[in-house]
Amino acid sequence: MDHADERYLEAKRTVDDRALDRRVRDRLLAELPAAPRVLEAGAGTGVTVPRLLDWGVTAGSYRGVDSDPGIVERARALRTAELDAEHTDTGFRVGDLTGRFEAGDALTAFDDERANLVVAGAFVDLVPVEAALDAFAAALGPDGLVYAPITFDGVTMFQPDHPADDAVIDAYHRAIDDEPGRDTRAGRHLLDRCRARDGDLLAAGASDWVVHPRDGGYPADERYFLERILSFVADAAEDEVPAAESWLTSRRRQLEAGSLTYVAHGYDVLYRPEQ
Repeated sequence: MDHADERYLEAKRTVDDRALDRRVRDRLLAELPAAPRVLEAGAGTGVTVPRLLDWGVTAGSYRGVDSDPGIVERARALRTAELDAEHTDTGFRVGDLTGRFEAGDALTAFDDERANLVVAGAFVDLVPVEAALDAFAAALGPDGLVYAPITFDGVTMFQPDHPADDAVIDAYHRAIDDEPGRDTRAGRHLLDRCRARDGDLLAAGASDWVVHPRDGGYPADERYFLERILSFVADAAEDEVPAAESWLTSRRRQLEAGSLTYVAHGYDVLYRPEQ
């Protein structure tokens, strides 16, 4: 495990919290039974567990799967410490909610689970959309739900303007699309596929990452989050855009000065497949 990845996942927690569409969340909570069986694809460091508890989902079961065994180990340690959870033979317990984190492929780990909910936060833009929906539908029982928040949809923006912005961001998006299964327009394609498939698109809304300076700095660990975003973009553009190095230098100076703003557009989607 790259510890920078762990810190990035933890640093984006506050960014995600601001981005989540409250109307989609409220519809999700209205549809859930009192003690749901929850699965999570691409669980990362497991921040969905405290988020569910904060939302009032305090009973039932949770199983989170991530492809990185090191991240899974950190999820176990971080979340059990944060929640003062009781250790069990298979995972942990917080009051009436039991949970566990496992390493694996989320598109094959959930067959025939008959769950009430599959959560896939910032995940569907990493895998083929149709394959993800097939896998999630197969994991759900009657009236089961797919909640796919923060699905990226093709807009990346930095402010103030820089002359190389268009070239750098285009190169970044091309690099994403060149990776097998990834899609910079996954958000809109997810909406399309949910409407085209049997089932009901229950709610959808924008969930934009917006990080901007406040009093010359950034809240929580969001400065580190921005450092990682700049690195992702620059790594994708360095061999394609002659001005990429000067762009990165300028953006890092703005970050240091507390004047850089970043926006990435995404969607939250709540979908009920037909069973």
